Amino acid sequence: MQRRKFIHLTATTTGGLLLLPNFLTAKSFLTNHNNNGNDNVLVFIQLNGGNDGLNTFIPFDNPLYYESRPTIAVTKNNIINAVNGMGFHPALKDLATISQEGNLCVLQNVGYPNPNRSHFRSQEIWQTASDSNKYLDNGWLGRFLDIHCKDQTLSSVNLDTIDNLALKANQANVITVKDLNKIKNYNAEDNQHKLSDNPQLDFVRKLQYSSLEGMEEIQKALKKSENFNEVYSNNPLAKNLEWIAKLIKGNLSSKVYYTALNGFDTHNNQASVHQKQLSILNDAVYSFYKDVKNNNLLSKVTLVIFSEFGRRVKENGSGTDHGTAGPMFIIGGNNKGKIVGANPNLNNLDKGDLIYEIDFRSAYATLLQKKFEFDPKTIGIKNTLLNGVF
Repeated sequence: MQRRKFIHLTATTTGGLLLLPNFLTAKSFLTNHNNNGNDNVLVFIQLNGGNDGLNTFIPFDNPLYYESRPTIAVTKNNIINAVNGMGFHPALKDLATISQEGNLCVLQNVGYPNPNRSHFRSQEIWQTASDSNKYLDNGWLGRFLDIHCKDQTLSSVNLDTIDNLALKANQANVITVKDLNKIKNYNAEDNQHKLSDNPQLDFVRKLQYSSLEGMEEIQKALKKSENFNEVYSNNPLAKNLEWIAKLIKGNLSSKVYYTALNGFDTHNNQASVHQKQLSILNDAVYSFYKDVKNNNLLSKVTLVIFSEFGRRVKENGSGTDHGTAGPMFIIGGNNKGKIVGANPNLNNLDKGDLIYEIDFRSAYATLLQKKFEFDPKTIGIKNTLLNGVF
């Protein structure tokens, strides 16, 4: 049997408040993590269910938007940070602030050829960076980590209740954590067991031993960051991002962090449901943004927000059905703060859906090359890099 690469740790997430001295920032404690001296970090938020991109970053200047959505369209006077016919949903007021500060890049019409409108399959395509008619066993980040972080104790951390296929690797150690509080209070000595005469029991124990070093590294990072904490919004996504920020500020060796927000499958009652979900996203992301910015880490931390597909252009009465392309947001990492790509073309649709213009794998390729000087072709991503992002 092969050593298990995904480790599950369960409990209930909570957060605490610790104060940061004015003269001290977490950046002063950062050291180089890997053999090329690169301390950049990627953080991903996956919006599960298919976020309605047209009601997130809104083409308010196009009359077809209002014709297609007489019930759920966001009125022009509620649009925030209007630029070149596009603007943010009013629930994203703080993301608009990040954009105004020049630290948010919007990639428009992101998708892929021959789109699949199944949640499970489209998520799988995004997570493996495969063609829509091909199936891969390992995730795109897992393949990257196998090469770039193969000697690290813990290459990535996934804060979720389930494993994420994007991080699945052959060699790199990836940990899925349901609650870091349990690790914070973890006592390795309490879990040291002698081997027995039962091979099956010994195997289970060896799996446990294989996780100890990664758990201890997390404990050390949390200890280091205990004096570098900010106030976060009170929602589950914010708590996950708060933990991620603690690990980054605590100098954990991981290069990739992943978490998710559910609830974007808005077939019905979209106006109120979408408002609620975007508010959760906005508050959580802005808390994280202020934290890493206040600790002088914004240039090193790149936050990526995406969904497996968008929604159809026309509403179905009170909501929208599964669609195709949508926006991707990139925050921090010295991005250029631009809108990349043309406004959604509502005149030229494919069976009622937007036609993608930016392949999501080009975004992946750009992240890997610009943040880690890593050749994406090495892991099978041959798409061209995007100009104007970094």
